[in-house]
Amino acid sequence: MDHPWLRAPAAQVPETARTLLGWEISADAVRIRLTEVEAYAGTGEDPASHAHRGPTPRTAVMFGPAGHAYTYFVFGMHWCLNIVCGGEGEAAAVLLRAGEVVEGVDVARKRRGEVPDRDLARGPARLVVALGVDAAANGTNVLDGSGPLLLTPPSRPVDPAAVSAGPRVGVAAAHEVPWRFWITGDPTVSPYRRHVPRVRR
Repeated sequence: MDHPWLRAPAAQVPETARTLLGWEISADAVRIRLTEVEAYAGTGEDPASHAHRGPTPRTAVMFGPAGHAYTYFVFGMHWCLNIVCGGEGEAAAVLLRAGEVVEGVDVARKRRGEVPDRDLARGPARLVVALGVDAAANGTNVLDGSGPLLLTPPSRPVDPAAVSAGPRVGVAAAHEVPWRFWITGDPTVSPYRRHVPRVRR
């Protein structure tokens, strides 16, 4: 299945991110409705992006094609999952920050432990654990069913009036850019924590 809006210019990545709200991502018997996402642009445009300084072996997948997964490891313990977007050769991606488990709740709970349903995929690392994916998903197509992940559209798009926007989370640069989008009032959205610069001793 092709979704041309994913291939929109990297400059339009905030709108692409907003559009992904309400879509569903599924893997290994678990399906999650996306309730919070975060946009990242590319080379020279977004200092918070992994691709800001150009392609590296780690970030090559961010430069296309669109509709593929970009996974990375953070803090030595967590995987995060992004959907690559933008035109071929342009780096842009949308971080999947949180969602509601709508299928496979029992499977997700085995992976996440005995937590409230709203917390099963409430945060980017938790979402990945609930889906049961890791580095093996990196670079795979999320649209055609050939990889471990499948991204599918909602039966009805989220009303733009029901979407909020605010600063990004967990980045040291450009954290004030309002490229985090979420479904207003949804209990599965992760709590916002303001960026606090580290003080070097």
